[in-house]
Amino acid sequence: MTDRDLANEVAHTARMLAAAGLVEAFGHVSSRLPDGGFLITPTSPLHEATAASIITVDDDGVVVDDPSSAAPIEIPLHTAVYRARPDVVAICRGHGPSMVAWGVSLDDVPLLHGLGAIAGKVIPVHNDLDLISSPEAGDRAALTLSDNHAALLLANGGFAVGGSLLEAATRLWFTEERATVALAARTVEPPVGDWGHRLTHSRIELIRAEAWFSSRFTYLSSTTFQE
Repeated sequence: MTDRDLANEVAHTARMLAAAGLVEAFGHVSSRLPDGGFLITPTSPLHEATAASIITVDDDGVVVDDPSSAAPIEIPLHTAVYRARPDVVAICRGHGPSMVAWGVSLDDVPLLHGLGAIAGKVIPVHNDLDLISSPEAGDRAALTLSDNHAALLLANGGFAVGGSLLEAATRLWFTEERATVALAARTVEPPVGDWGHRLTHSRIELIRAEAWFSSRFTYLSSTTFQE
């Protein structure tokens, strides 16, 4: 895949997140470049994202190409996660309403239903009310994420990571669903049963969920750009 192809994929994923209701005026999508650095969406509305608008950032978090002069302030979050997690290929940052609502506390998002495990076994909440706008703040957020697939930011939505853009986007969707279920259930105690065995199905469920997410939100995206 060329850098241009990857920019198209980043833009397409951003438009899917917008169609899914996981972002409003805020949120971003990034993907690691094979030769170092990463691509990230600008601060313009994600439902309008195109390959021509995508920003290039180096491994140190320095913007090297910003076509619209609209780099997001939370580039340090992406920089730190990519540095700390060589397995992470993509990051999706969003503000789903249930993520925001659960994230007013510091309690991990409880795992109360099977499909919630698609977002990972543990979803911690990062204890920092400010934006992740400095290298030091980015490192702290990456430490909170640890080896998990998603994390919430205190009173400020959350983010999910993956081995592909589609995986990160799908995990963000199920992070939101998991928070929705937790809020509705009004409990942090999971149903009694063999959760260890239940979680062995999550990888297969992720593949099916990715296909559903791509099909549904590609269709619902208002426009499709191929440049």
